[in-house]
Amino acid sequence: MPHRYTGLVEAYRNRLPISAEARAISLGEGNTPLIELDNLVRDVGFGGRILVKYEGLNPTGSFKDRGMTVAVTQAVDEGARAVICASTGNTSAAAAAYAARAGITALVVVPDGKIAAGKLAQAVMHGAVIVQIEGNFDAGMRLVKEVGETSPVTIVNSINPYRLQGQKTAAFEIVDALGAAPDYHCLPVGNAGNITAHWIGYTEAIGQGTPACAFCAGDCRAPHPAMTDRRPVMLGFQASGSAPFMRGGPVADPDTVATAIRIGDPQSWEPAHVVQKESGGWFDELSDEEILDTQAKLAEREGVFCEPASAASLAGALRDIKRGKIADGSTVVCTLTGHGLKDPEIAMRGALDHIVKVPAERGAIADLLAKKMA
Repeated sequence: MPHRYTGLVEAYRNRLPISAEARAISLGEGNTPLIELDNLVRDVGFGGRILVKYEGLNPTGSFKDRGMTVAVTQAVDEGARAVICASTGNTSAAAAAYAARAGITALVVVPDGKIAAGKLAQAVMHGAVIVQIEGNFDAGMRLVKEVGETSPVTIVNSINPYRLQGQKTAAFEIVDALGAAPDYHCLPVGNAGNITAHWIGYTEAIGQGTPACAFCAGDCRAPHPAMTDRRPVMLGFQASGSAPFMRGGPVADPDTVATAIRIGDPQSWEPAHVVQKESGGWFDELSDEEILDTQAKLAEREGVFCEPASAASLAGALRDIKRGKIADGSTVVCTLTGHGLKDPEIAMRGALDHIVKVPAERGAIADLLAKKMA
């Protein structure tokens, strides 16, 4: 009998804190490719493996779909008729899509002038109620929390523990694909929920329950049979203009071209520090120039187009390989959190300078091709 993949709720229902009867609100998310890099590995002379988990191939183009399918499934099962979130873009797109799928209302709070057009377009097309505030993401998050205290609406930001439960499944997929956990796992860090969620997944993959009650959804998972015998060192990378983990506290006015991680007051601050300590990992920061350079190199050298924030994970990994902080011969996984088409304005900066104009003649095309191949 042919098997049709129907999304991660059904794929991992026995590892999620949702009822067996809950109707899965799914768009077929998860099961994203783990792509091994070749050219960039040779470029840096690395004797190990670098693989990218391409979360941009989820239904709305980002990893947020993993958490949203579980959060909205649980919300609907509890009788919710509306969900709300603050967002720099990707969360709003995912919340709007899954709310539409469920037949409920989505209200998204976005910062004024601080959201990529590709992401805002998704929320618009999915029929969300969009509220643009005169303030940044952190201000929006405070408002959402206040509304959630008094209104009959479910918050679907990463403070919702079901979000992290969905996002932990990426770790299961990586272990399944590699046959073991990688030596290092690198992620971009904004609100810090995703690095926390991956640690939950890796911890459960070694046969332990949820690592701490602060991470769970009020129903601590019993241990499952081990999928691997070790967990990776977890590395989190922030943009220099939005690096509260490197500054030791909230950043009042975060600023970076990597809009998805333009967050100055992470909601998963404490859990992320637990991950760092338990895994023996570290946080670091990258300039916007380093992030954009890596985004371009990944697209040009490997054919993988990710949004700027995603490139922070690979940029950090490549830099730490060059510095010797990541041991040669290691297996390194970098999460690419969103697709490049999420933020086309950044990609198109200076793009017209690379377009070559020639006469509409075969010879002109042939001559250009010969020159480029020489």
